[in-house]
Amino acid sequence: MSRISDTFNSLKKKGSKALIPYIMAGDPSLDATKQFVLDLESAGADIIELGVPFSDPLADGPTIQRAAERSLLHGTTLRKVLKLVKEIRTESDIALILMTYYNPVFKYGIDKFVAEAVKAGVNGVIIPDLIPDEAQDFIRLARNHKLDTIFLLAPTSTQARISKVVNAATGFIYYVSITGITGSRLSIGKHLKDNLNLLKSTTKKPIAVGFGISNPDEASAVSQLADGVIIGSAIVKLIAQGKGIKSFVKNLRKAI
Repeated sequence: MSRISDTFNSLKKKGSKALIPYIMAGDPSLDATKQFVLDLESAGADIIELGVPFSDPLADGPTIQRAAERSLLHGTTLRKVLKLVKEIRTESDIALILMTYYNPVFKYGIDKFVAEAVKAGVNGVIIPDLIPDEAQDFIRLARNHKLDTIFLLAPTSTQARISKVVNAATGFIYYVSITGITGSRLSIGKHLKDNLNLLKSTTKKPIAVGFGISNPDEASAVSQLADGVIIGSAIVKLIAQGKGIKSFVKNLRKAI
């Protein structure tokens, strides 16, 4: 069992759901990111997603795009993010996921990336532009090193796509609640409920919902439907404004 799977299992036994906040590594600095991780954990986060800045973040909306731009201007690289994770591991055992794009991983070398990510203390990876059909080599390496591979499903996913993602995913399945980019407006209606029910009938793996969740009320509603709630843009926006994030995350924790 991976640390991510252990987290979901432990929460399930307690009748609770996973709170999964996202922050951009290196925004406004790597030192600040380390403190944010510790703050998120103390505020009640169960798993944390660390964004790796990339110049063409196709899945991200304006808020996270700007955070990536700021981070890149500060010289953040994938190598530096792995070093940051290693530093975080001296103070925290919380499950950590890197959300990156395939270009930096490919340039780094997938063998080297997987090995060094696990050595640093990374528990899982999300690569939005790497689909299961083209990820066989990456999945094989990740399995060998016990690194969870988390893939995305969307409202437009076909049954064939659902089956591929269910088979390829470990840790949990990331369900994109909307057909859009991060930070778009969320609609919690029959369509979302039906899609999640269909997915639950297909797999016993945990399902976490992200994209568009921006406040405690929405987090509460989504937590009634899924095993985990992912919140990114709302937190990244607070960081960009120089505001604290602990109070907001504590309210999210209470809500779910």
